Amino acid sequence: MGFNSILVDDFRDRGNIEIAGDVFRRVHERYGVTIVSRDVVAEGVDFEGSTLDAVTTFDSIEHWHHSPKHALHQLMAALKPNGLLIIGVPNCVNFHKRISVPLGFGKWSQMADWYEEETFRGHVREPDAEDLRYIARDLGLTNVRIIGRNWLGYDSRSAWVRRLMPVADQPLRLIPSFCSNLYLIGRKTCGQGVVATAAP
Repeated sequence: MGFNSILVDDFRDRGNIEIAGDVFRRVHERYGVTIVSRDVVAEGVDFEGSTLDAVTTFDSIEHWHHSPKHALHQLMAALKPNGLLIIGVPNCVNFHKRISVPLGFGKWSQMADWYEEETFRGHVREPDAEDLRYIARDLGLTNVRIIGRNWLGYDSRSAWVRRLMPVADQPLRLIPSFCSNLYLIGRKTCGQGVVATAAP
């Protein structure tokens, strides 16, 4: 499609280690994707300033055990003026959770994932729409939009939720804060200079 694409991941999730591993990387490399293996929270990112047209991160920052602020500022510095930033996250207060948690069955991860594994790779903190607006303000984004989608509903373990989604999806999208998945979409302002600074 004419894109130069870069995939950044530390490849330490159980799925990458047990299932995908080098196969995952080889498939991407076959299609011309540059692979950068690093922990962006611990090591940061290392791209030249104003060189990227778009940065996307989907279902990632909610797993980070330290603040995403430093890495996001580094990525903003790498974006070209008017470059696009898209952050996709599961919504911590979606419609389903507002019902299921008071009824006592809203856990995201399994006990063994947290307790038995040496390193927990599950969700540390899922943002909501207001959290994404906070991030947008901190990064100085313009043309900010928060949109909602319901991918988790379509992939639910519950058959009744999966059957309900085709009917509920469009109405839920009218109120993004009710959706299972949220997306922050914004642009770097022209002439915006973002300097990444280490957290205290």
